[in-house]
Parts: sequence; C-alpha cells; structure tokens
Amino acid sequence: MNIQLYIIIVLVVALVIHLILARIYKDVEKKDKGFVLSYFRLTYRRRLIRSLWGIPIMILLYLVVYWMADFTAIQFIYLAIIFVLLLGMDIVYNYIKWKKHEMNS
Repeated sequence: MNIQLYIIIVLVVALVIHLILARIYKDVEKKDKGFVLSYFRLTYRRRLIRSLWGIPIMILLYLVVYWMADFTAIQFIYLAIIFVLLLGMDIVYNYIKWKKHEMNS
C-alpha cells in the first residue's frame, strides 16, 4: 500500500477517537492539579503546559523519521512545516482559551 493511504487512515482514526473522547468528557469537571492521563480532563492551562512539553517530543520524532525514512529533502521540509504548524496551532489555541477562561472566572 501507498504511504499516503496509511497516513490518511491514521489521521481519520485519530480524528474519530478525538471527537468521541471530546464528546464523552464535555461536561466532566476539569482538573488543574495532580496527574491526569486523559488530555480531555485537563484545564486549558494544563493543556498548554502539556503542549509545551510536546516540543522536545516533536523534535525527537522528527529526528527519528529523518534517520529512518527514505524521503526526499522537500518531503522532510514539508514534514517539519506540518509538525511546527500543528504544535504551534495547539499552543496558540490553548493559550487563548486559557486566558479567555481565566477572564470569565
């Protein structure tokens, strides 16, 4: 099978799981202290912190893909751009929601 098909399948499965878990934890009280495994039970401040912890993990993941995959230089650039955009959007979104929630409290 083609690698794009695998990527599409993984993205669709991840999206479906994300939507299901977001729906389940919609009205559950969010935790701001202590260990919580589920991302959906965290406050936006804790989600932001978890996203910031994702930066070194994303760098390591990129390096592993760089060493193990047989991509062209342009494909590695596209992959890096995708990683930076996804992580950046997540950080900005959680920061904005955290500040908005903080002003409403």
